[in-house]
Amino acid sequence: MVSAAMEKVAQLKDQGNKALSAGKIDEAVRCYTEAVALDPSNHVLFSNRSAAYAKKGDYENALKDASQTIKIKPEWGKGYSRKAAALEFLGRLEDAKGTYQEGLRQEPGNQQLKEGLQSIEARLAEKKMMNPFAIPNLFEKLESDPRTHALMKDPSYRQLLEQLRDKPSELGMKLQDPRVMTTLSVLLGLDLAGMDEDDDPMPPPPPKPKETPPPPPKDEDLPDNKRQALKEKELGNAAYKNKDFAAALKHYEAAVNHDPTNMAYISNQAAVFFEKGDYEKCRELCEKAIDVGRENREDYRQIAKALARIGSSYFKQDKYTEAVQFFNKSLTEHRIPDVLKKFQQAEKMLKEREKLAYINPDLALEEKSKGNDAFQKGDYPVAMKHYSEAIKRNPEDAKLFSNRAACYTKLLEFPLALKDCEDCIRLDPTFIKGYTRKGAALEAMKDFTKAMDAYQKAMDLDSSSKEATEGLQRCMMSHAGRNDSPEDVKRRAMGDPEVQQIMSDPAMRMILEQMQKDPQALSDHLKNPVIAQKIQKLIDVGLIAIR
Repeated sequence: MVSAAMEKVAQLKDQGNKALSAGKIDEAVRCYTEAVALDPSNHVLFSNRSAAYAKKGDYENALKDASQTIKIKPEWGKGYSRKAAALEFLGRLEDAKGTYQEGLRQEPGNQQLKEGLQSIEARLAEKKMMNPFAIPNLFEKLESDPRTHALMKDPSYRQLLEQLRDKPSELGMKLQDPRVMTTLSVLLGLDLAGMDEDDDPMPPPPPKPKETPPPPPKDEDLPDNKRQALKEKELGNAAYKNKDFAAALKHYEAAVNHDPTNMAYISNQAAVFFEKGDYEKCRELCEKAIDVGRENREDYRQIAKALARIGSSYFKQDKYTEAVQFFNKSLTEHRIPDVLKKFQQAEKMLKEREKLAYINPDLALEEKSKGNDAFQKGDYPVAMKHYSEAIKRNPEDAKLFSNRAACYTKLLEFPLALKDCEDCIRLDPTFIKGYTRKGAALEAMKDFTKAMDAYQKAMDLDSSSKEATEGLQRCMMSHAGRNDSPEDVKRRAMGDPEVQQIMSDPAMRMILEQMQKDPQALSDHLKNPVIAQKIQKLIDVGLIAIR
């Protein structure tokens, strides 16, 4: 009866893990709850259900399960990570800090606890927590993280991000949306959705130095079959290092025969076939190793390594879609930095392949023509849609970026127009409209100094350009006659993401305060080119004045 119950627990936990990975949160909670009823002393079940509740946005229940995890196994660091994360999302930052500290007393070497403590201390150090959705590189950060990469393809998700960026006060009403929880996990550096496949043994504390080191463990302490398996593994490792793959496979096979419950020996066989270039056989053995590992409650790090090797085998064959899939599975089990790099590399290669496959200059011309027709009719959103499609079909055509910049200008999206002008100039530095449209965008943003520079560059290309000449004259008159109030200057300047970044830098704030008290300090700071560039930016937008 006991054995049957434990098998049912393992089955329910596996079902819960799969449901959580698939985003079926309620089903995951149900599976974990049934498993807990059968095995109420299993700390991993409470930990996994805590993760499911957190992903659902039910942080109170996430906190209860995390607390129970710690109660059952107080020396396990993951329980403290779960509890601290739930407390942080409930706004109890001091309690979260204390939980991280308590966890580190139990498991001093736990990197996740260390990073969590650093993060919470940084947040507590801020007098006022900044809106996490207002960071300048929001979209880039979410695109690069596997947890939110797929969401970025959904227009409604981008709309949600923009809404929270503009109105952070609505965050409380959006917490029930699982996408918001996932996004906050990425932005705040937390891991709320990970699953614990197994008991992660706490590493022993480093031994105190002694004059006589303790003797190594004796083979006689192990069962005979495991002792024989280890010997065969060592012989296999030696052969593997010498590239004697036939001998290595022979010894690893013997190790498996002696101890069929240890997935490491099967993984070693897979590594040999990987080196031999037999990737199908490598993947077959990795899948077998994973099955053996799950059946015998193997360390989830070993499961992650086997999944990563499958991903690497696909990468070697340029099968980037499958490689991304298995690297992502590996990261779900355990976040290994090298695997994350491989995941990002495979994803980049996949994007490049899809991008190259999509390029078609003939179709780009068709889309451009449709865009021109819509622009002439004053239907700028439709024109922008066609120009965007044309750019995807031919991303090296500078004129397409210039045309879309004209649409953005008509739609009063001046920062986007400016970006397209920069791309246009990068692709064709001799195309005059790139500069005149850049000048127009900057002029509309009332950045007259930079606008004049853009118009001047256009005139350098064609001194008879009426558009550039008139634009330069307008900017000169506007710049000379502007009489903005300090509030208008500040409001306009703080709308610039670059200015926001400069003003949120504690070091720059300290430098500016020093300059107010001691104007002579300016000359010293200008010797640093990085600081000088930031100060010049603040001068250009009118936030500071040098007299």
